[in-house]
Amino acid sequence: MAYYVKMGNIPPKRHTQFRQPDGSLYAEELVSSLGFSGVYSNLYHINPPTEVKEIKKSVPYSQKVDKDFPLQQIHLNTSKIKETGGDFLESRKYLLMNDDVAMALSMPSRKSMDYYYKNAEADEVLYIHDGKGTLYSQFGKLEIKKGDYVVIPRTTIYKIEWDSAEIRYLLIESSSPVETVSRYRNKLGQLEEHSPYCERDIHPPQELYTEESKGDYHVKIKKGGYIHNYVYDHSPFDIVGWDGFLYPYTFSIYDFEPVTGRIHLPPPVHQTFQAHGFVICSFVPRLFDYHPLSIPAPYNHSNIDSDEVLYYAEGNFMSRKGIDRGSFTLHPGGLPHGPHPGTVEKSIGAKETKEYAVMVDTFKPLYVTEDAKEFLDPNYPMSWTEK
Repeated sequence: MAYYVKMGNIPPKRHTQFRQPDGSLYAEELVSSLGFSGVYSNLYHINPPTEVKEIKKSVPYSQKVDKDFPLQQIHLNTSKIKETGGDFLESRKYLLMNDDVAMALSMPSRKSMDYYYKNAEADEVLYIHDGKGTLYSQFGKLEIKKGDYVVIPRTTIYKIEWDSAEIRYLLIESSSPVETVSRYRNKLGQLEEHSPYCERDIHPPQELYTEESKGDYHVKIKKGGYIHNYVYDHSPFDIVGWDGFLYPYTFSIYDFEPVTGRIHLPPPVHQTFQAHGFVICSFVPRLFDYHPLSIPAPYNHSNIDSDEVLYYAEGNFMSRKGIDRGSFTLHPGGLPHGPHPGTVEKSIGAKETKEYAVMVDTFKPLYVTEDAKEFLDPNYPMSWTEK
C-alpha cells in the first residue's frame, strides 16, 4: 500500500452532501480494492460517472500462448527492436503470461492518445526503460521518467502524453493488487527502517487536473479479451477533489537501496513489489560480497516453485553472456540455472556491479506467446555447454 493523499476540494465527512456552486450535488465515487476490504479512495465528480452517451462495438484484444512449448531455458532477444508500432495499446507486444501476470514490451510510434484508457481487470506496472512524459488520470498529473516503476491500480482511467522521441517500457499486468512488500511494513502500514525504500521515494500525482468541458470523450476499457468502447459527454477527469490510499504512483529503480552481505544473498533481498502469484525485484548497482573467500557470481539454482524472468535494463550482467540491453531471459521451474561457463572464476575479486534489471518471479508456469517466438534465441538452451 502507499500512504494517505488528499487533493482538491472534498467535504469534511465522506458520504455526505457536497454541493456545487449552482446548488447541485457533486457525484461521489468510491474506488475500492478487494471489495471493501482493501485500499480505497473517494473521488468527487462534477457529473455522475455512471452517465454513458454511447456504447460502441467491442474489439477483440487477446494473446495466443503456446502451452505445448518445450521445457527449456529461454532468451528473448528483444534488444534490437526499435519500435513495436501503433499507439499506446496497439504497441503492446505480449511475450510471457499466465493467469496471475502478463509481460509485454512497448515502443509506440504514436506519442499521444486521442482516447482515455481503463484496465478493468488488472493492475499495471510500467517500467520506463526509455522516455519521459506525463500520466493524466482522475487523480491528477503524474510525471514519469526513465527508471520509474509506474504503478496503476485497475479501473484507473488515464492517458499518457510522451515528451521524448524514444520510448520503451516494460508492462507487467497483474490480476491481483500490486503492493509494497508486506515484510517491509509495520502493523499500521508504514515502511520500516529495514525497508530498501520509504514513503519519500513513492510519488503520487503532483497536482489535480480537472476537465470541465462537454463533448465526446472516448474511453477504451480492457476486460475479458476485448477492448470495450464507451463514449461520455463529459471527461472522466471532471474531478474537483479526492482522498485516500488508492492512486497511481511512481517509484524509481534508482531509489532502491540494495542490501549486501559477506556472502551472496538470494533474490528476495531485491524484492520491490508483491502480488498474488508473483513478485517484482530490482537489481541495482551495489557492492559485492566481502567475505575473503566470497564468490560474487550467483550459485547454481534449481527452481522448485517458480519461473524466473529477468529484463535486462542497463549494464553487463557478469553471470550472463550474449544478453543485451532490453532482452529477456526465462529460467523455468524444473530446470537448474546458473552462471555461464567461465563467469564464476572471472567474478572472483570483483568489488561491485553497475547493472540494472527487473526480475519477475512467478509461482505458476509462464507460457510463451506466439508473438514471442520471433525473438527466441535458439542457441541459449545449450549455452551452458560452451567451453
